[in-house]
Amino acid sequence: MIRSTQPKIAVITGPTATGKTFLGVCLAKELCGEVVSADSMQVYRHMDIGTAKATPEEMCGVPHHMIDVAEPFENYSVARYVREADECVRNILGRGRLPIVVGGTGLYIDSLVAGRDFGGEASNGALRSELEARYRLIGGKNMLEELRKVDPERAGRLHPSDEKRILRALEVYLTTGRTITEHDAETKKLPPRYAATTIALSFERREDLYARIDARAEIMVKAGLFEEVRSILDRGVPDNCTAMQAIGYKEAAMAIRGEISENAALDRIKTESRRYAKRQLTWLRRKENIGWILWKSAPDFEYGRQFSTMFLASGGLK
Repeated sequence: MIRSTQPKIAVITGPTATGKTFLGVCLAKELCGEVVSADSMQVYRHMDIGTAKATPEEMCGVPHHMIDVAEPFENYSVARYVREADECVRNILGRGRLPIVVGGTGLYIDSLVAGRDFGGEASNGALRSELEARYRLIGGKNMLEELRKVDPERAGRLHPSDEKRILRALEVYLTTGRTITEHDAETKKLPPRYAATTIALSFERREDLYARIDARAEIMVKAGLFEEVRSILDRGVPDNCTAMQAIGYKEAAMAIRGEISENAALDRIKTESRRYAKRQLTWLRRKENIGWILWKSAPDFEYGRQFSTMFLASGGLK
């Protein structure tokens, strides 16, 4: 049971294809709430089918935030998410309503609840461009060695091909004069920004979860996933950008380029989605004080609603 002076929020999370969106809407209607998406790919416009965005009909009039806030060619970061989602949460609280964070991107959820500020992330564009050019000139191995001279701990955790994190670590140091390791250590000592009551959804049997994931992949393809990806590529979005690395989009792009068949792409989407669900469960099982709802062969949303309202009430959310 949560007893805290920090603002209270609800979190509905779990692996992909477990019914988070529907349950979030049900609880928002019952508890005078608004949904704040915590999905790293639903932030992108034009990416609807493959990210399983809720349709206006599925939203049932409940306000949804942090959906369609970036273009696919942008490299949307967790730092930007925290800034923008935090503003949404505070606005919802200011209206006397309940923020319900719904999604399966664990890094986004953890960072929002903790209130991480990601010092140095939003440096000037000139510095980032300079670092990117230097990375291309001398290569990842040499850039990692430059990072090792100022932040050996972070360098020891990175691979030379991890351009994004190497450049971010150097950017933080050059902008603030402090290493990202030091910054992260100080951030972890701070109390969380929000008191979150978390409900996690999954299935009793892993086989049922995987069957639901496979069925969802087939539905997405029938709904026009390949056509959606083709439309995005036709807009000039490079297929190596962050958005196009999303499960479903990467594989569909391979099929569109003729590298694999559409059937092979579908098989890969199913496999990668199951692997992602396994990683999501691993992240969740490290956490404490979570209210687990384990569906049987299919979700029972009436039971989910009843359990959730009682569990949220135990955290002071009514």
